Amino acid sequence: MTPPPGAAPDRIRLGPGTEFDVIRRFLELAAAAAPGAPPAGVLLGPGDDCAVVRTGGGLAISTDASVEGVHFRREWIGAEEIGWRAVAAALSDLAGVAARPLGLLVTMAAPPDDVPAFVEQVVRGVVAAAADAGAALLGGDLTASPAALFLDIVVLGEAAAPVLRSGARPGDSLWVTGALGGAAAAVAAWTHGREPPPAAREAFARPRPRWREALWLRDRGVLGAMLDLSDGLAGDAAHLAAASGVGVVLDPRAVPVAPAAAEVGGSPEAALRLALGGGEDYELCFAAAPGAVEPLAGEFAGLFGLRLTRVGQVTAGAGVACLDPDGRPRPLDLAGFRHFEEGTR
Repeated sequence: MTPPPGAAPDRIRLGPGTEFDVIRRFLELAAAAAPGAPPAGVLLGPGDDCAVVRTGGGLAISTDASVEGVHFRREWIGAEEIGWRAVAAALSDLAGVAARPLGLLVTMAAPPDDVPAFVEQVVRGVVAAAADAGAALLGGDLTASPAALFLDIVVLGEAAAPVLRSGARPGDSLWVTGALGGAAAAVAAWTHGREPPPAAREAFARPRPRWREALWLRDRGVLGAMLDLSDGLAGDAAHLAAASGVGVVLDPRAVPVAPAAAEVGGSPEAALRLALGGGEDYELCFAAAPGAVEPLAGEFAGLFGLRLTRVGQVTAGAGVACLDPDGRPRPLDLAGFRHFEEGTR
């Protein structure tokens, strides 16, 4: 199928009006960030009522909302960072099932005073994050908001062999990528009126979805079950355990606490709580057969500049436990982030 003339962002024609002037500007930014033909599989981009994509495998689809005052505050991060962060969070869902990004749809509701200057800067962050992942901006919607800025990002990816949460088995090892607690450390610092360490601010404002790492691990056949760490290791381990019908025992001594979390937390115990329950790390958590990952850890670190860390064990039973100082499993008295039960992230 040959893309129709409207598929190229620089040839899209829309009617008159401020809303459509802004949309035209968005598409110009997207074309500048990713010049040339759209990614393979994108048959029709923005300009019609729908985008059209084709994949060689399954089509992975996810959506992620980013709400001012809940997920970010303007006094914390800039407009471009707001856009990058919103897209990265959605792309991380594709990483969680080992899907290759194809494209994304962006719905934005903005206060009138934000149009056009502020929303253009937000979209610069959106298209930068999309281009970094090789994903096309497929379209979306722009509307007015009475107060807060709102973004909803729908991502589409090719999932030739999706990895689910439900594949963990007793005896498997539990692993994570990277270090945990950096984004939560930034929020903790801001909430207490302090500027976070640069590394913590970077972790919050410009997270890196680990889809490349997920595909690499998938291709080596080691992934039994997987999900991304958006709600904290404690909460997301509970999701994996529930989906697989197993228990998980975490070893707190093994959890890779981000240095920024240690700096902000002020004590090992506080830093560990940020790493276990803070959320928005957007790393990967996965279960693998015993001994399957260790031979790959060095190559993985060399390719991605990222550690693989064994943080626990999958067991028979249910729920999440944590080893106490004597090495005995105890119920974990910490959950991940939960909307409607806590304040701003």
